[in-house]
Amino acid sequence: MFQNQCFVWCVAFVAAVGFLSVADSQAVPSEKELQLISVLQSNAPAAEKAITCKRLAIYGTQEAVPALAPLLADEQLSSWARIPLEVIPGPAADGALRDAMDKVQGKLLVGVINSIAFRRDAQAVNALVEKLKDADADVASAAAVALGCIGGDQAAGVLEQALASASPAVRPAVAEGCIRCAEQYLAQDKTAQAKKLYDAVCVADVPKQRILDATRGAILARGVSGVSFLVEQLTSADKGRLGIGLRTARELPGQDVTEALAAAMGRLSPERQPLLLLAIADRKDAAVLPAVVKAAQSGSIELRTAAVGALVRVGDISCVPVLLEAAVQDDAQLAQTAKMTLAKLPGKDVEADLLARLPQATGKTRRVLIELAAYRQLDGALSAIGQSIEDSDAGIRAAAIQAIGVLGGIQQVTDLVTLVQKTKQPGDIEKALLAVSARAGQAAVPRLQPLMQSSNPALRVVGMHAMAIVGGPDALAAVKSAIADKEEEVQDEAVRTLSTWPNKWTQDSAAGEVLLTLAKSGKKTSHQVLGLRGYLQYLRGDRSLAGADKMAKINDLLGLIQRPEEERLAIAVLSGVEAPGALEVLTQFAGDPAVAEEACSAIVSVAGKNVQGVSVEQRRSALQTVLEKSKNAGTRRRAEELLRKI
Repeated sequence: MFQNQCFVWCVAFVAAVGFLSVADSQAVPSEKELQLISVLQSNAPAAEKAITCKRLAIYGTQEAVPALAPLLADEQLSSWARIPLEVIPGPAADGALRDAMDKVQGKLLVGVINSIAFRRDAQAVNALVEKLKDADADVASAAAVALGCIGGDQAAGVLEQALASASPAVRPAVAEGCIRCAEQYLAQDKTAQAKKLYDAVCVADVPKQRILDATRGAILARGVSGVSFLVEQLTSADKGRLGIGLRTARELPGQDVTEALAAAMGRLSPERQPLLLLAIADRKDAAVLPAVVKAAQSGSIELRTAAVGALVRVGDISCVPVLLEAAVQDDAQLAQTAKMTLAKLPGKDVEADLLARLPQATGKTRRVLIELAAYRQLDGALSAIGQSIEDSDAGIRAAAIQAIGVLGGIQQVTDLVTLVQKTKQPGDIEKALLAVSARAGQAAVPRLQPLMQSSNPALRVVGMHAMAIVGGPDALAAVKSAIADKEEEVQDEAVRTLSTWPNKWTQDSAAGEVLLTLAKSGKKTSHQVLGLRGYLQYLRGDRSLAGADKMAKINDLLGLIQRPEEERLAIAVLSGVEAPGALEVLTQFAGDPAVAEEACSAIVSVAGKNVQGVSVEQRRSALQTVLEKSKNAGTRRRAEELLRKI
C-alpha cells in the first residue's frame, strides 16, 4: 500500500521540484501565495481547495503551513494538503505532519506517515516507533516502511526486533523497512550494520521477494567475500534465487569479484554456466576479458558458444586468434557464432590483423578469412582472394568467388570471365560476374566479349546476362547480334534478355527499335510476343516521348495487341498519355472482359484531364462505358463524380 501511495506523491514531487527554487528563495510570502492561502481559509468548494493545494506545491513556503495543516484531518482534502507539505522546505512542514499523527486515524494516518517517510524526518522516529505497535495493520506497516526510509541506528534496532514480534500482516513491511535501512547503511559504507539487517531478513518468516531482496543486499554488503553466498544462489533449484544471483553477479563491483566468479564457474551445472558467463561479460573491469576468453577456449560447447558471442561486446584485437580457432571447429553453432563475432568485432586494428593473416592462411582458416573480408568489405583482401578463385579446396573456391562478387571491380571482371570459361557449372561464378559487372559499368563490355564469342552456347548466354546488367549501346549491340546466333537456345535467350532490357540509360534508346522490329518481324511467334511486350514496357518507361508520340506508336501496334497480357501493358502506357485517341483505344479494351476493369480505371484517369483535342462529349461517352462495363464500386463512383463535374 505504501509503495502505491508513495508513487503518487513522487509524481507530484517531480511536477513541483522544478519550481522549488522559486519557493525556497522566498523569504516572505508572495502575493500569489497569499491569494492561495486565502482560498484555503475561505468557504471555497473542496474542489477549488484541492487545486489550490496543488498550486501551493509550486508557490508555497512555510507561511502556507498553518493553512495546510488543518486540512490533514479533512477526509476530502488530506491527500491534497500533503502534496505541498511534502515539498515545502523547512521544519514547519515537518512539524505539521508530526502533529497530525495524533489527530488522524486510518487511511488519513497512513497518508501522513507516508509523507513523513517521503521527507525522511528524523524527529518523527519516536512517534513512528509507537505507531509500529498500532492495532491497524496498515498504519503499523506504513510506520515500518517510514522508519526504513528515515534510517539510522534507532530505526534499525526497532525494525530488527519487530521482524520476530510483528504480526504476520505487518511483518512484510517490517522486512521492507529493514532493507531500506540496510541500503542507507550500505550507501554510507557501514557494511557491518547493513549485513546484520540483510541477514536478519534472509532468515525471517517474510514473503519470498523480501528474502530475495535481502539476499541481494547481503551479497553486496560482503563484497568479494560474498561470492560464495552468490554462488549458492546460482546453484539453487529455486529460479527466483537463480535470478537474483545473476542480477547480483552483474552488480557486485571489483576485479577480484570477477576473478572469483570465473573461478566458481565449474561449480555450476553445464546449463547454467553460460548464464553466469553472460553476467560476467556485462561487468566493467579488467578481469572480464581474460575470463571470457578462457571460457571461449574450454568447457562445454554451450559455454564456449556463449563466451564467443560475448566477445563481440568485450573483445578486442587480442581475441582474433581465439575466435579464428573457434570459427573452424566442427560444431556448426560455435563456428557460426565465432564468424559473426569476428565480422562485427570493432576496430581498424582488427581489420588490419585479418588482412595480414589471409595471404599465409590455409584450409578452413583461409576460407573463414575470405568470408570475413567480404562481410567487412575489406578491399585490401582482393589480391589474396583473387588467388583463391581456382584453389583446389572447393570451400575456399566458393568463398573466394562469393567474396569477389561482393568486393570486385573492373579487374575482377576479367578474372571471372577467365574462370567461368573453365567450369562446367557456372552458377555461382555467374552470380559473382553479374554483381561485379554492375559495379564496373560499361567499361566491362570489352572484357565480357570473350563470352559472347565463345563456342559454348551456355557461356554466350552468361555473357548476355552480364551485358544486360552493364547496359549501354555496345552491350545492346552485342545482345542484338545474338538474335542471329546459330543456336536456337541462344536466340531465344537473346530475345528474352532484350524484352526485359532496362530502360534507364539514355544511350539505350535503340533498345526500343530492336524490340519493335522483333514485335513486327520476329522469326518465331514467341519472339514476336516477347518483343511486343518488351516494347510496350519500354514505351511506358520512356519519359523522352511526348504523349502524342506514344499514342501514335500504340495505334501502330493495335493489330498486334491481341492477348490480355499485351492489352494490360498497352493500358498501362495509355493511362499516362494525354493525347487524342487514348480514350477511344481504352474504350475498345474495355470490351474485353479479361482487361475490362484495368481499362475502365485508366479511362477514369484519362477522362479526368482536360486534354486539347478531346471534347467533353468524348470524355462523357468514355465514362458512360465505364458505368456499363465496370463492376468495381470505386471505379464506378469515380466515374459518376467526374460525369457530374464535366
